Amino acid sequence: EFDIIHSHDWLTYPSGVFAKQISGKPLVIHVHATDFDRSRGNVNPTVYAIEKRGMDEADHIMCVSELTRRTVIEKYGQDPRKVSTVHNAVEPLANPEEFVKHERKDKLVTFLGRITMQKGPEYFVEAAARVLDKTDGVRFVMAGSGDMMNKMIDLVAQRGIADKFHFPGFMRGRQVQEVLADSDVYIMPSVSEPFGISPLEAMQVGCPSIISHQSGCAEILSHAIKTDYWDIDAMADAIYAIVKYPAMYKSLRELGRDEVNNIKWYDAGLKVRRIYDMVINGY
Repeated sequence: EFDIIHSHDWLTYPSGVFAKQISGKPLVIHVHATDFDRSRGNVNPTVYAIEKRGMDEADHIMCVSELTRRTVIEKYGQDPRKVSTVHNAVEPLANPEEFVKHERKDKLVTFLGRITMQKGPEYFVEAAARVLDKTDGVRFVMAGSGDMMNKMIDLVAQRGIADKFHFPGFMRGRQVQEVLADSDVYIMPSVSEPFGISPLEAMQVGCPSIISHQSGCAEILSHAIKTDYWDIDAMADAIYAIVKYPAMYKSLRELGRDEVNNIKWYDAGLKVRRIYDMVINGY
């Protein structure tokens, strides 16, 4: 016995629609990303058709950001009244004091995520080159893996900054927190990021973050620096300011940590529950 069907992203929409057809129960779908985000607009028509059918059949649609909500309404022709935003949150750290920043001479600036078109890795490399034109004593880390990794290694070599650039590969679990805690700046230059939890994870361990305006988390973070993903000069200026001005680093570190500690999954869960009640009661 169940009251409601909840499907997450396009891979589960057909199952959700089928479950609704055979049970008569209401369907809620949860949009974590659309194919417009994953493909930089070069949408796969098969995936789009599955996404659109899931949205058309859903009794209500939850989106992880206003950015995603606008995409669902504008690109998939959905009624704004049946589309809600439920922002993501971050798991609280059980032992935040274990993640410390080690003393070192050079400052560390980190990109951590899939090295793919959606994440804008080339803008990180170009911003790094701009910073290194102006100053020494800064190192850059591109952690993760993806189909653009070799291209990024080539770009780093072309820009002549290979001696200041590190590619440690894919990371998981505790390793991620350790790298973020050890970094002076975290950057997420995503071209299209429905939400983006990694800046929240960085701020949790006291790492100031620079994020693109084109990310959902930019809607809820006040103590992160925001630039357009393509504005490598603004990104380079922000990196320079954080690594060169201790007061700015300290302010973003402390205020950012306080802010993310108040962004809780419990509150997101309450919003989901309210949507369930609304759908079950038919309004």
